[in-house]
Amino acid sequence: MDELLGGLKRTHMCGQLRLSDVDTSAVVMGWVQRRRDLGGVIFIDLRDRTGIVQVVFNEIFDADAFDKAQALRNEYVIAVVGDVVRRSEDTVNPKINTGEIEIRARQLKVLGRSETPPFPVEDDINVSEILRLKYRYLDLRRPDMQRNLMLRHKVSKITRDFLSDEGFIEVETPMLTKSTPEGARDYLVPSRLHPGSFYALPQSPQLFKQLLMISGFDKYFQIARCFRDEDLRADRQPEFTQIDLEMSFVDVEDVIALNEQLIARIFKDAIGMDISLPLKRLTYKEAMERYGSDKPDTRFGLELKDISDIVRSSQFKVFADAVAHGGSVRGINVIDGADKFARRELDALVDFVKTFGAKGLAWITITADELKSPITKFLSQDEIDGILGRMDAKAGDLLLFVADKDEVVFDSLGQLRLELGKRLNLIDDSRYDLLWVTEFPLLEYSEEEKRYVAKHHPFTSPMDEDISLLNSEPWKARAKAYDMVLNGNEIGGGSIRIHSTELQQKMFEVLGFSKEDAWERFGFLLKAFEYGAPPHGGMAYGLDRLVMLLAGLDTIRDVIAFPKVQNASCPLTEAPTPVDEKQLRELHIRVRQQQ
Repeated sequence: MDELLGGLKRTHMCGQLRLSDVDTSAVVMGWVQRRRDLGGVIFIDLRDRTGIVQVVFNEIFDADAFDKAQALRNEYVIAVVGDVVRRSEDTVNPKINTGEIEIRARQLKVLGRSETPPFPVEDDINVSEILRLKYRYLDLRRPDMQRNLMLRHKVSKITRDFLSDEGFIEVETPMLTKSTPEGARDYLVPSRLHPGSFYALPQSPQLFKQLLMISGFDKYFQIARCFRDEDLRADRQPEFTQIDLEMSFVDVEDVIALNEQLIARIFKDAIGMDISLPLKRLTYKEAMERYGSDKPDTRFGLELKDISDIVRSSQFKVFADAVAHGGSVRGINVIDGADKFARRELDALVDFVKTFGAKGLAWITITADELKSPITKFLSQDEIDGILGRMDAKAGDLLLFVADKDEVVFDSLGQLRLELGKRLNLIDDSRYDLLWVTEFPLLEYSEEEKRYVAKHHPFTSPMDEDISLLNSEPWKARAKAYDMVLNGNEIGGGSIRIHSTELQQKMFEVLGFSKEDAWERFGFLLKAFEYGAPPHGGMAYGLDRLVMLLAGLDTIRDVIAFPKVQNASCPLTEAPTPVDEKQLRELHIRVRQQQ
């Protein structure tokens, strides 16, 4: 160490020096952010993760250090010994925390040289994300990226401290486990010792945390790595991190109360914001009917209104037929929007909702003198009056309607609402709106699989009063499930779990599993239920997404040190890559060439 650092030992981080350090000696180490040679005097901005400090090399004060400084270039790693001095009044830099002082260098040692970086190591750079990720070790030197990861660390520490103080025990669960297909696609790991058999990487620690409750640990948590082999987007990665917790002898209110305290602590300690408790709540039904989404952004209005009862007998067949076939007709009132959308822009909105399954978008523009719309000629005056009243419409408003199956209406209008919020600048980006969505459906129908699947997961308990529906109308059953939503993003979700073998088997039956198939896939959990399982429930947060929102970002890749890109590859390491034939033989695997 002494030889590498030239006998020097760092005394201060770059961004920590202040006026109180004036007239003391300092040894700082870091990267050269910028070099300015003014002839006889060289200024260096030296950077580490705490910030920047200005270092001055003066030919008169120390000729040897000055000569060495002439060779410095951006991103060289150096150690500097010098005296902390006050800057003159006219050279104070208020933009940095160390702007009132500088270091007058007496000694310089170059610890590492650098090639010219492929992009500037500074904030607000205009380069492609692929280039940033290819040179991620340089990208991570940028102050913004370091702040993001330090915020992530802070959120993790706050969580650990809070849950530990609440009596939770941190327990690690296996990375190599059994594949239990129900949900996203598993990542599989071939076993060398068990030819033809595979481990799966965990999509979540769900089954293990339930087993820990059966084991009597009462309160468990883990900041857990999880894996899902699915298509990526801005807020999704093949490997991600959950704040995972489980509690015994609790009901929904117990879990909600604890998690409100946890999220309030995170907001307060991580970003200095007070959260008003209790958080507001919406049932799933109310969220869908008002916002068209089970993760509504409640920072702005444009709520949906149902006009199905008004137009069920209308001469406008698009409306009447939707209602007759069990669907609905719902609309949004864009207040004062009549003069904000030309006809071509309305046509663009029609195309927009079609991408979410809607067949079209009906509209009515209200002026002081008339209604402009291609559909009003098919509506009676009573129907028009009823629609205007239901929509709280007035002169200057624009009314937009979709008629279809409820799921299409909700999806298309919910997405249209968000699009309008952005276009009309209705969303306050400085605001944080947290809420719970509760009473989710237990099941949802999968068109792909032609059967009912679990809305959350197969271990979610139905509400007590809906258990009997599993024998007759299971699609009507509600779950003891709850999601926490922040600004239109689900940041966490959980449920009270099924804890009896009989009810769990019934749930598997509803999901289309035979008794034999259920025991083959989940037998270890069903068997554990036979040895005394306590009522239990829990919650899991997406740590990456939570930190992304706290940092005011729009992609989780900027809060993950080494993320993957859209096709699940890593530009830095070039993973995934082919492996040696020898490795494949050891795993009893043969790779077939794609046809």
